Amino acid sequence: MKADYDSNANAISIKLADVKHADYGDPIDERLSAIVAIADGEAIEVQVLCVDVGVEEPLRIVAQRYDLDAEALIAAAQAALAAPDRPVTLDVGVRAAA
Repeated sequence: MKADYDSNANAISIKLADVKHADYGDPIDERLSAIVAIADGEAIEVQVLCVDVGVEEPLRIVAQRYDLDAEALIAAAQAALAAPDRPVTLDVGVRAAA
């Protein structure tokens, strides 16, 4: 997945799939300022606006609603915040069985 924190917009975009365009966007609660781009019924990108308010809560809600890996989304957001204004690529593997 690829994440990018735009410091001017104070927003993070997390790209989940390499798709040219989305069919529509699903706003996740105006208070949380998160939008999920959907293509062919699948989440392809997550945008979190107003990141200074926090990213974990909206990402956990998005993960639950779309059956995504919350920890991976949060890690991508944290990596993007650590390297603002340039894309960060993250490869998250499957959790090993205990």
